[in-house]
Amino acid sequence: MSAPTPTPTLARSLGLTSLVLFGLAYMTPLIVLGIFGVVAETTGGASASAYLIALVAMLFTASSYGRMAAVHPVAGSAYTYVRRTIDPRLGFLVGWAVLLDYLFLPMVIWLIGAAYLKAEFPAVPGWVWIVGFVIVTSMLNILGIKVADRTNYIMMAFQLLVIAVFVALSIGSVIAHHGGGGLVSLAPFANATSSFSAVTAGAAIAAYSFLGFDAVTTFTEETKDPHRTMPRAIMLIALIGGAIFILVAYTTQLVHPGGVFTDSSSAAFDIALTIGGNVFGAIFLAGLVIAQFASGLAAQAAAARLLYAMGRDGALPRRVFGELSRRFRSPVVNIVIIGVVGMLAVFLDVATSTSFINFGAFTAFTMVNICVIVHFVKERRQGRRPNPVLYLVVPGIGAIITGYLLTKLDIAAIVLGVSWLCLGIIVLAIVTRGFRQLPPELTYEQDDAAAVAVGG
Repeated sequence: MSAPTPTPTLARSLGLTSLVLFGLAYMTPLIVLGIFGVVAETTGGASASAYLIALVAMLFTASSYGRMAAVHPVAGSAYTYVRRTIDPRLGFLVGWAVLLDYLFLPMVIWLIGAAYLKAEFPAVPGWVWIVGFVIVTSMLNILGIKVADRTNYIMMAFQLLVIAVFVALSIGSVIAHHGGGGLVSLAPFANATSSFSAVTAGAAIAAYSFLGFDAVTTFTEETKDPHRTMPRAIMLIALIGGAIFILVAYTTQLVHPGGVFTDSSSAAFDIALTIGGNVFGAIFLAGLVIAQFASGLAAQAAAARLLYAMGRDGALPRRVFGELSRRFRSPVVNIVIIGVVGMLAVFLDVATSTSFINFGAFTAFTMVNICVIVHFVKERRQGRRPNPVLYLVVPGIGAIITGYLLTKLDIAAIVLGVSWLCLGIIVLAIVTRGFRQLPPELTYEQDDAAAVAVGG
């Protein structure tokens, strides 16, 4: 009698560098230029201040994600942390809310990339670019995390190169027009046309650029030594991404002071033409498209793993969402589902699709901060003494900040988010048979077994 075929598991192949690059790809550092005009217009020319405030705010939440990733080193991100720390039913609803972010962010990324290409090649229908993005990205993710990892290295290298050249040309332009002294200015942080309320409003927009540090936690089961590596990766992603955003916003704002543009949505492209001519303008456009592709690759991979975690637990149908391909050891069905959802971009615009995302993101951020506080209380009751600054003060500040950002979303996002959450409550009622049972979940022993890689 032949031995049973071992159940495929996620392979532990990612180190610190790979995790940081995946997180940065998800954040898409070049997006600081894609939305530069919008942030500068909102802040009255103080875009660097907006990113500085957003970075400080996100570091509190990044710390909380690092704490929870070390305590619960399995896939699932906010869904898993809330489920295990507070309550399985609340965890299900948080996971359901996060699905707005994870399911629709790849679609938004592909839609923006297609918009860039359609503007440059108007004869080609937009849906052709969307379909191309979806097919190529899905194939790379199906082949497994190692293939996506290697591809990501190349795309991130090009993206960072474009950013470096843009900053260098900006510095050169400032020196040419104002001398070396022009490089030192407080105007990108505060000036006569900016105000505190305007800068905080810009920070709320800029905060959306920091979504990558939480997405990377979905790769916990594919990470070597996740207890040490994951918290370090999360903080590094937030710090490196924030430093890039502030530097680029500062130098670009020096080239174009103030927040008045002919078209704020394409302001950075116009600046690229000014500082580098048509050749660099073409390179800049290529960089934007590649950045969107890299971000879509990471976003689809993360979304597929969230669905896998919920399916493996039985919170979603296990036979559909909780299975891995024996050949590729990746959640193929989930990857295809994300690709199909991405095809909806053919019928939507960026503004409509983006409104799905923010509610889930800030809900997750707030709840993970609360998880750390609850964990602190439980540890104290059991006689242990975790650091009150790291486990109480820091997450408390993080929860206040992200909760505030949640209330500042536009009414359309809140209505869509609450409607989606109501649908999640109905699904939860079905899964738990009228809330009489807890949602299904794996035991810690099953999670440990599922986290062990078989080769790879």
